Parts: sequence; C-alpha cells; structure tokens
Amino acid sequence: MSSASEPAWLKGRGILAARQIEALAAAGHIVAPPFAPGQVQPASLDLRLGRRAWRMRASFLPGLGVKVEDRIRQLSLHEIDLSDGAVLETGCVYVAELLEGLALPPGIAAAANPKSSTGRIDVFTRVIADGARAFDTIAAGYRGPLFAEISPKTFPILARTGSRLSQARFRNAPGVLDDEEHRALHDREKLVASGDPVFQRGVAVSIDLDGADADGLIGYRAKRHTGLIDVDRPASRDLADFWEPIRIARRNGGRREIILDPGEFYILASKEAVRVPPDYAAEMTPFDPLVGEFRVHYAGFFDPGFGAAEAGGAGSRAVLEVRSHDVPFILEDGQLVARLVYEAMAERPAALYGADLKSNYQAQGLKLSKHFRAPA
Repeated sequence: MSSASEPAWLKGRGILAARQIEALAAAGHIVAPPFAPGQVQPASLDLRLGRRAWRMRASFLPGLGVKVEDRIRQLSLHEIDLSDGAVLETGCVYVAELLEGLALPPGIAAAANPKSSTGRIDVFTRVIADGARAFDTIAAGYRGPLFAEISPKTFPILARTGSRLSQARFRNAPGVLDDEEHRALHDREKLVASGDPVFQRGVAVSIDLDGADADGLIGYRAKRHTGLIDVDRPASRDLADFWEPIRIARRNGGRREIILDPGEFYILASKEAVRVPPDYAAEMTPFDPLVGEFRVHYAGFFDPGFGAAEAGGAGSRAVLEVRSHDVPFILEDGQLVARLVYEAMAERPAALYGADLKSNYQAQGLKLSKHFRAPA
C-alpha cells in the first residue's frame, strides 16, 4: 500500500496523471524551462522544440553507449536556427533538440508519440534519447537530453522553438490490460458505444466506408505540391487547398471499398465510436502486419475521457492516417486495421480530455487536423 511519504509519482500503478507529471518536474526529474499553458495533458506532457535543428543525411538510432549529439556531428548536413521559425521540407530528415530533458528516478520510464495534429498532417516524428536502441522509448532512470526526428511526408511545415509535435507518457509500472480485462472493462464502461467489439490483444478497430454524410464522404486524400502549414496556427489554411474529399458509392454486390494508391496519404475514420474511461488511457497499435501492404500511421495516444460521457462525449471515432506501401491495396468497409490497447492510470486526472480542456477532437467524426478551415 502507498504511504503518505511516498513521492506523488510512486502512488498508484500505471500511467502518471497530470498532477504526478508536475510533481516529477518540481522534483527536478523533468529538466525544462517553465511549462507553457496546456503543455501538461491529462496523461502526457507535450514536448517542445528547442533552438537548434539539423538537416540529416539519414535517420539513425544512436545505439548503446552513444550520444545523439555525437551522431548529429557525424551525419548532419547543416544546422538550422528555429528561434524565429524555419521551413522543414518534405522528403527530408531533420533532428531537433527538445527543451525537455530528463533525470528520471528508478522505476519511472517514458514513451513518446506524435501529437494528434502532427499525425494528421503526415509529419513523421519520433523521439530519440542517448543510448537508445529503439525510437520513442525512454528507459527507467534515464538521465540526459531528448531529441525529435522530424520528417514531413506530404506538406512542408513551418516550426519554431516551442512548437509541440510530440508528447511523452510516464509510467511507474506497466498496466496494459489483457483481453479478459478488456472484456470486463467493456462490460462496465462500454469501450465501444454500440455493437459487440472484437478483442484481440486490445479492442479491434475497423475502417468505416459507409460514408460520414448524405453525400457519401468517407475520407480525404492529401494533395501534392501545396503551400506551407504553420504548425502553431490553428484554422490558418483552407481545407480545399490541401485535401481532396473522397466519396464512395456501393459497388461489387453492395460492398464498399477503396483502392489506396501507393505513397498517397489518406485520412479515414473508424467504424467504432470508442470511449476511454477516466481511470484509463489507451494507445492505438497496428492490428497485424500480415493483413495487407498498408500502414495506419496514427498519433497513438488517447487520453482519459476521450469519447467518455464524463467528459462531454458519447463515443468518438478514431481518425486514421493511412498509407499504402509499394502496391495498390483495396480496403473494404469494416476491415480490421488497428487495435486500441487500454492501460490503467496511476490516478484519475483532475481534468479530463474533452469538455474540461476544450479539446480539439472530442466527439469527433471524420475530422482533419486543427490547422484547416472549411472554405467560406
């Protein structure tokens, strides 16, 4: 049982909530300038770009005992000052220092993922730590700087010191549910708003090709050779300049399907309206790499309260960032593409994703990133 003298981040088992993250920082285990408003989320911490970035010859992992800065010196082409903003071009690999460093206590580990808005504009980003042999994974007790690898795939972006492209979660013990625990939680909390979910190492998530409106809108395909997206300016670009709507009619004996063109980027939505109860968080992971030659490139983290009634939601569909590799691939309505894996929180957050925080994607359907506005 936890004692009153224990640090806040040791109380409970699972993912640390906002109060515990703030306590970690106050104790010097997160080494950073003062946090910006809204930087601490219910179950995660937004990570901010620092002053320097580098154009790299290639992506890399430092490997055991090797510092990221040493590999940057070996592999960088030139240094970029992000103080006043800089353009990061498509097809290039960049590494940027982050304002946040870590001096984690024993038993506290971290994991990182792109923010939702980052994934929805097809910016591939992942966090690198010194000595890392895997991206987005930070070992318990790690002490050192953090860096972000950034690679815009479709749209060039404008980023600057303080821009938030990634987020980190902290754990004092793994708390991922098994299938029996997922079923029991669904029986209590209805993880999927309607229907009977499929449990296969999490809650199975499928593609919705039935159409989001009367016109049969089922998604968007990104345009090529567009203008620039400022990652810090919501509602600053016209949707029509960056996206082609995809509408679909019934065919082939009533089935709905879409052919993914290789290398193209699509925004689609899940058929399931999902919920994350206040005492849990969730992460989306690939369903099975053997089900087809495509990838659902997703931001991944779902905060406590996403789609939940306690936070003003009634189930929210997961937005899926999809890309086919190498060959055209047919997706059919209802095809399983990902799984939502739930994990216990160490404590319930005081503020939940959704109504408490005026979150961008609560009660979402098919929704593009916050950077776009509908044409007037």
